[in-house]
Amino acid sequence: MSGNQEFSARNLTSNAGLLLLLEHASKNGVFDLIDHDLVFKNASTNKIKMNHIKTMRCGNLIGIDKLERLKLLQSDPLVNEFAISIKEPETVSRFLGNFSYKTTQMLREINFKLFIKLLRKSKLKSITIDIDSSVVNVEGHQEGAVKGYYPKKPGNRCYNIQLAFCDEIKAYLTGDVRSGDTYTANGAAEMIKEIMAHLKDEGLEITFRMDSGYFDDAILETIESLGGKYVIKGKGYPTLVVQVTDPSINFVTGESGRETTELVTALNTWKEDRRFVVSRVLKDEKDRKQLSFLEGEAYDYFFFVTNTAQSSDLLLQSFWANEAIFQLMMLAYNLFLLFKMDFAGEAEYWQQIKTFRLKYIFLAGKIIRTARSVVMKLSEKYPYQEIYEKSLS
Repeated sequence: MSGNQEFSARNLTSNAGLLLLLEHASKNGVFDLIDHDLVFKNASTNKIKMNHIKTMRCGNLIGIDKLERLKLLQSDPLVNEFAISIKEPETVSRFLGNFSYKTTQMLREINFKLFIKLLRKSKLKSITIDIDSSVVNVEGHQEGAVKGYYPKKPGNRCYNIQLAFCDEIKAYLTGDVRSGDTYTANGAAEMIKEIMAHLKDEGLEITFRMDSGYFDDAILETIESLGGKYVIKGKGYPTLVVQVTDPSINFVTGESGRETTELVTALNTWKEDRRFVVSRVLKDEKDRKQLSFLEGEAYDYFFFVTNTAQSSDLLLQSFWANEAIFQLMMLAYNLFLLFKMDFAGEAEYWQQIKTFRLKYIFLAGKIIRTARSVVMKLSEKYPYQEIYEKSLS
């Protein structure tokens, strides 16, 4: 092979798989939803919203994580065929700056509708919803980012993101971006009410699963009042520790030396008793040697409060712009799942997104225009032709 190169080829794309996902999103009414349900007060913003959101959609689908890298799509003829005009990053950033609390809530509603579409396709009768929070470090001085608890970089400015996922199909329900110093459980009761309101007509048994940051009476009361179930990791308050270290308490030995028991009790501030599943594990020998001879002090204890019948062993510069980016990323995530549920096999549904991109999106293709149509030419040896043809039929 000679060392000569020519940069003269036209109508080439390295993201041919975008055709699949953009067409699939369109067929499922996602762009119609955005067009109808996302409404800005400013008429000019409404006019350009679909172009910028499709731009963000393409960026999310191929894994672009910074606005300046959207330039990589500016010369892609496939993007142009979908009438998407990739603007300069600064222009996209200005558009995102138009988001407010009200319009990001509209995006959350769109994400809920997409989740329900996934849920109905799955035909599940009971689901487990995991609610958790994650701290994300940020650079610069974005609004709402403050010094908070970020273990990798203590003292750095960060956001606190609260997420709700359906465990059975690994799908995103809802979430929000919060100030970096927000207490974990803040807003959780309101999120639970929102989730239950959206799912009340789906005929589901719903169980919420949360870490100890959500061990809060108000959260428990909210779930109980709405007819939901919960399994929440508790905290080792003295009221609980005293009871489980009593020598009369009987623990049952399970796997790997883990022992369990149950309590029906209330904390001092609670109005009623609740069921606790308690697990204990013997501490390392070196730790036990430093302890007193009291039996209870030789163990680490783990508390889980629940109202289920399960056995104990089953147990950018604007704050709203960042919220909008987050909601759009989650929309892309669920679009991946929706496409896989419709066209991929069961094994492929559980593959990571990076594997999916390698197989279906990062494809070399040539766009041929004729008098009557536009044809995408792919390699004759492409191994996943069947799924391509099935999804576009």
